[in-house]
Amino acid sequence: MRIFVTGGAGYIGSVTAELLLDEGHEVAIFDNLVEGHQRAVDSRANFIHGDLADRAQIDAALSGARPDAVMHFAAYALVPESMRDPSKYFRNNVSNGLNLLDAMVTTGVRRIIFSSTCALFGPPERVPIDETAPTHPINPYGESKLAFEKILRWYDEIYGLKFVSLRYFNAAGATENLGEDHRPETHLIPNVLKVALGQRPNVEVYGTDYDTPDGTCIRDYIHIVDLARAHILALGATTSGFYNLGTGGGSSVREVIAASRKITGRKIETIEKPRRPGDPPRLIASSEKIKEDLGWQPRFQSLDAIIGSAWKWHQKFPNGYEH
Repeated sequence: MRIFVTGGAGYIGSVTAELLLDEGHEVAIFDNLVEGHQRAVDSRANFIHGDLADRAQIDAALSGARPDAVMHFAAYALVPESMRDPSKYFRNNVSNGLNLLDAMVTTGVRRIIFSSTCALFGPPERVPIDETAPTHPINPYGESKLAFEKILRWYDEIYGLKFVSLRYFNAAGATENLGEDHRPETHLIPNVLKVALGQRPNVEVYGTDYDTPDGTCIRDYIHIVDLARAHILALGATTSGFYNLGTGGGSSVREVIAASRKITGRKIETIEKPRRPGDPPRLIASSEKIKEDLGWQPRFQSLDAIIGSAWKWHQKFPNGYEH
């Protein structure tokens, strides 16, 4: 197939593009490189330096690429920033997403795989979180993703634009050449590994008195390759739909740090800080529906496999994608 990947120079988009190319698909990557990295763009892909804010650029790119489907990863995704600057999130994640959908309608592309988030559920009433859980986002980031999901449903009904929306929490891990390099980095695993590399003095642990076995928050970490495979499987979906992605288990902050110490063989200092407002004790997603409907099975479910792959990448690229 010919696949048009927005945000294909970012973390999840670049790995998905790499796997698509490995499987023989033709890939066009559309990215403004604001959050993404030129060095994360696979040389086998057709790279288009463009911005979703510019409707004419998207029309031209889609007309030239003539894709069978779009994979949409181009979003801002920092929850605290979304609380400080909601306009940035609604403008990019909703308005610019609308530009993409309208360009798809104009150019006759009728299939989209959307990289969504479990943040649209808000604090869960029960875990693991399945697709029937009520959606109550508690930040503009989650709200922006939920708004776009609602738009997708209407574009399917009105224009026949088929979609699959994949919701997940914590992407982690790496392939041999592609890994996690955000500026700033807010995710736990890369920040723990930066301490192991001597680039940070310690890891900050926010809250140690939660109602969990060791008192720290539990989160659902999913290997980036398993995530990418879910996006590729979604290309074969015969109907539009929403799917949650997770491992069904989850790991605590302390467990992540302990596993990182074991894998790296390094002493990783920690500093305990007060809880952050709005952090639920436990966030775990259920993946039963996508397993049943699309046959998805995570291959790298263990925390050791996830951290081990990330550690190999960070050792190989200690400064990320910077030379």
